[in-house]
Amino acid sequence: MNEPNTGLRSRLIDVGVELVTTEGMQALSLREIARRAGVSHGAPRRYFPTHLELLSAIARRGFEELAGQGIAALGDGTASPREQIATLGRVYLDFALTHRGMHELMFRHDLLQSDELGLRDVSLPIFSLLVDLVRRTRPDADAPLVAGALLANLYGIAQLWTWGSLQLTTGADDVVPLLDTALEAHLGREC
Repeated sequence: MNEPNTGLRSRLIDVGVELVTTEGMQALSLREIARRAGVSHGAPRRYFPTHLELLSAIARRGFEELAGQGIAALGDGTASPREQIATLGRVYLDFALTHRGMHELMFRHDLLQSDELGLRDVSLPIFSLLVDLVRRTRPDADAPLVAGALLANLYGIAQLWTWGSLQLTTGADDVVPLLDTALEAHLGREC
């Protein structure tokens, strides 16, 4: 019995998510995804004409998961904008550190840069939320630039923590003080 297109397409993405989660980005070849999905090595091309399209579909799942975790952590939204940014920062760092391969995939410039791959519709709303919160926290600032700098700082913290560099250079045993310092640097001291 032939599986419906959406079933095999979804299974290929599921296998890709599992691979990137357990083995990292280097494991994400079309051939390996097909093998683990139990289909011929050419089968993924029926649903994903290019390797980048399959990688984008896998990264989309990461952005959806990150957004879901962020929205859930914000709860009813009654916390101050700065507290909400801190919450999102913690969620982001936790996600980046526990989903290292997915995090690396999600922020590949070739995937984010392409309109055709469709990641902008899942990545930009998350960034827009951060921009809005920064604008409410620092109405005097260029909110997109501050949000971008904060995101870059958090990305750097995640990468350097993963490599062990920050623990070595700062003596920190937790990323929370680094997050707090980044928030202060970009948003000013908390009142």
